[in-house]
Amino acid sequence: MEEFLKGNNRQRQRLWKTLASKSHELVDAIWILLDQQTRDVDDWAIGSLLRLLAADPDQLAKLQTTYPKGWLVPPGVEAERCIELQWCLMQGELEEADRLTTAQLRSLAGPAAEERGYVYFSEVPGMPIAELAHLDALWWFYSGGRYGFRVQRQKIERLRWRWEQLWPQIGWKNEGSWTRYPGAFTWSHEAPEGHMPLVNQLRGVRLMDAYLRHPAIDQALEAP
Repeated sequence: MEEFLKGNNRQRQRLWKTLASKSHELVDAIWILLDQQTRDVDDWAIGSLLRLLAADPDQLAKLQTTYPKGWLVPPGVEAERCIELQWCLMQGELEEADRLTTAQLRSLAGPAAEERGYVYFSEVPGMPIAELAHLDALWWFYSGGRYGFRVQRQKIERLRWRWEQLWPQIGWKNEGSWTRYPGAFTWSHEAPEGHMPLVNQLRGVRLMDAYLRHPAIDQALEAP
């Protein structure tokens, strides 16, 4: 576990399967570690260890008692959905987590988006930075740094914003996938890096472009 915490991303990915196979032996050590940590989002290794605990029903119950709002405390007054989202991500319930994320994005966009059932790209810039950053942080923190808007942003930047080259990298088939939602997507941590959260592409890429260019994602990528 010490090697995992100190390692770089590649080393951590290599050690992860070993940790998962020895999770029962690590329970006490993980709890001791959690007691020593500040509840920040700066290290996804902690999120991965929380996932190990959450795989055991008894440890999950203890986590929910100890951290009733989740390890990462949500900002804002409408936090209940974010709390539910965090427990879904911690337990690997990724399809439900994606649905909760979409619902929370509608809420952040405002009453008109909630009433119509989807977000316009023009509503994204007005979304609160702290709340959108929290959604992104949850996906990143509980996926071993593999999912989240920041990961998608890094990929599209490397591709110089060529969207048609992004889809195969993250396992989407653009519009074709959305006509077969949710069956066209992979709801596990075996999905390609950047696969989640999903953003509906039936009306083009402007909505996803708006999310990835939001100041909340700039802030996430600028963090040390």
